[in-house]
Amino acid sequence: MPKRNLLLLCLLTVVCVLAWTARDRGVHGRHFGEVLAAIERSYLEPVDPETLFDAAMEGVFAKLDEHSAFLDSTARQGLDAALDQEFGGVGLELSVDERAGTLVVQSPILNSPAWRAGIVTGDRILSIDGVSARGLKFTEAVAALRGRPGTPVTVTVNDLDRVVTLDREVVRTESVLGDRRRPDGSWEWFVEGEPGIAFIRITGFGDHTLEELDRTIGEISGTPGLNGVVLDLRGNPGGLLAVAVEACDRFLDEGVIVSTRDRVARQSALLDVRRATAGAAFPGVPLVVLIDGLTASAGEIVAACLQDNRRAVVVGSRSFGKGTVQSILPLSDGRSLLKLTTSEYLRPSSVNIQRREGDAEWGVSPEAKHEINPPAKTLEAVKAWRAGRDAVLPPDATARSAEPALDEGQSAATLPRQVDPVLARALEVLAQ
Repeated sequence: MPKRNLLLLCLLTVVCVLAWTARDRGVHGRHFGEVLAAIERSYLEPVDPETLFDAAMEGVFAKLDEHSAFLDSTARQGLDAALDQEFGGVGLELSVDERAGTLVVQSPILNSPAWRAGIVTGDRILSIDGVSARGLKFTEAVAALRGRPGTPVTVTVNDLDRVVTLDREVVRTESVLGDRRRPDGSWEWFVEGEPGIAFIRITGFGDHTLEELDRTIGEISGTPGLNGVVLDLRGNPGGLLAVAVEACDRFLDEGVIVSTRDRVARQSALLDVRRATAGAAFPGVPLVVLIDGLTASAGEIVAACLQDNRRAVVVGSRSFGKGTVQSILPLSDGRSLLKLTTSEYLRPSSVNIQRREGDAEWGVSPEAKHEINPPAKTLEAVKAWRAGRDAVLPPDATARSAEPALDEGQSAATLPRQVDPVLARALEVLAQ
């Protein structure tokens, strides 16, 4: 057979295979469309097509793992804000007082419109653009306050006589925090009452985390008498894998940081291994990492990496156990996207992090003698005390202290060692 005919035959074969594949895949799409059309056309009561579609997506993703999801435009905005570390809004960290049904300001964000307007910790938001905030869900309140930069929003604060109109701006959130705020809003990086002990909290791994971390390392490294560093990853839900890898690299000179494998690699046993590069922060300085049951994903990568490479002692309680990586896949409508589990990762010791039924080893566990599980009441007291130290003061305010919630019979205690038992254990480790 002439080569030209052979080439033509091969090309036709490929086209036929692709056409058959497309047809096969298209069958399910056509059936799905027929079902939706039949419901819209014939069901007894009118049903919103978007509601049907969302319900269908819930059914599809219920067959996958808990971390894969279809995200509509609202959920996408929340994810984007968390990873981008910026959003269009007024700069308020809020909580809901369940008993009173009102919105409470936890803190304004430094240099935000709310901060410049003098809104402070403890203020209550009574209405947003004339709509009562009482009974609003947290997500509804956030959606009402956020919006396109340059657009106004009016809030009533504390009483009906205080009405403030704020122009939304691009607000950036912090992911690297210290022990307490200084009066100017910057962070004090050394633990109060503990000379030479630096304290770095990473709340998530977003687009600006490395920039913040490098700036923090520079400030701490330039301080004489550094005796130890505490890296607090408690409550860190994760974030961007690449950022977590780079964060680990900041503390290591060599060694494996993490290994990942996708569906193909699972079958071939090939791993994508990330390794540290030369040059590490705080050489020779002891390092302790704090974790808890809410330390997950990228937070676990950092803790496991530093533990397996013997760069840090881990203190606290066992981590969450999320060892999978989700890829973000935008959809053609430009508003929604898929968050799809596409790979998993292993710690440097090759032990699995993902929590699976029947597995004895998962997540990150502190060394036995450094495991500590404070009771819920203590954790709530630490949270309230920490929120006070994190709060941003108004532009014209002077320094003030925040007292923790104490049990009856306890004396007033404001130093970290006295309030936070997990941090206290870390300080004991550094003193050895």
